[in-house]
Amino acid sequence: MPMQKSEWIWQNGKWVVWDDATVHISAHALHYGSSVFEGLRAYSTPDGPAVFCLEEHTLRLFNSCKIARIDMPYTPEQINAATVETVKRNKLQSCYIRPLVFRGVDSIGVDGRSCPTEVVIFAIEWGRYLGPEAIEQGVDVMVSSWRRMAPGTLPAMAKIGGQYVGSQLITMEAKDNGFTEGIALDVNGYVSEGAGENLFVVMDGVIHTPPLASSILGGITRQCVMTLAEDLGYEVRQQTIAREMLYIADEVFFTGTAAEVSPIRSVDRVQIGSGSRGPITARIQQEFFDITAGKIPDRFNWLTPVK
Repeated sequence: MPMQKSEWIWQNGKWVVWDDATVHISAHALHYGSSVFEGLRAYSTPDGPAVFCLEEHTLRLFNSCKIARIDMPYTPEQINAATVETVKRNKLQSCYIRPLVFRGVDSIGVDGRSCPTEVVIFAIEWGRYLGPEAIEQGVDVMVSSWRRMAPGTLPAMAKIGGQYVGSQLITMEAKDNGFTEGIALDVNGYVSEGAGENLFVVMDGVIHTPPLASSILGGITRQCVMTLAEDLGYEVRQQTIAREMLYIADEVFFTGTAAEVSPIRSVDRVQIGSGSRGPITARIQQEFFDITAGKIPDRFNWLTPVK
């Protein structure tokens, strides 16, 4: 969907209007993908907007910097405060937030550690990532011909910009073949994740999800859904998942900041379960959206109010 400009962007500790937030064409990140980023949502609640899992996302941002050897010139507290202020300054009630850390201008060589680190945070109004109907009706996906990286090739636990070339290939292949999204396998042929989403498979009342060893990103929403599911009394297993489990599952769903909790109704044109949102997915969805909307108590302390 087209990006809607907001008014203010936090750039290297200063507030800059949207059209003035620029970077030079020789920036290292533009040439080599030497950036790390996060995606957060702020949800509208009766008490005003609230950022979902702010501290968890900031921790992962700093961990990604550490893995990528990118020096972070700010503290987690400064990034948290700037994130909240970005929502407040732009008068947004519900939005998507993008913190981005990248290597700027100095070296044009592959080793960019001499380049200064630049940090920006912007927020935009953004609806359902997989489409407004996806939350109830589900989406049609395919298993991609593109694999997730092998261990020792790229660090899957870090959210590094350059690694998302693989995600782009997965999504473009899926859309070119008439699907909404693609699912990648890992180097061993087991299910890994979607192009930008984690994956859950429900069989006989048990919820399964691939482990970190399957080259997945340790999703914040993934962890929240596991916590929520166990709190609701479901058994959750982190285990390797064979591709064929997708076809015979009772339910399959995506999770992620952008995707939230989105059911999958078919994989490779094979109908999943009844071909619509299953009861366990629906229950987790309802609880998740009731918490983020402020309809029920935030018993896990996931929300940071924007005051």
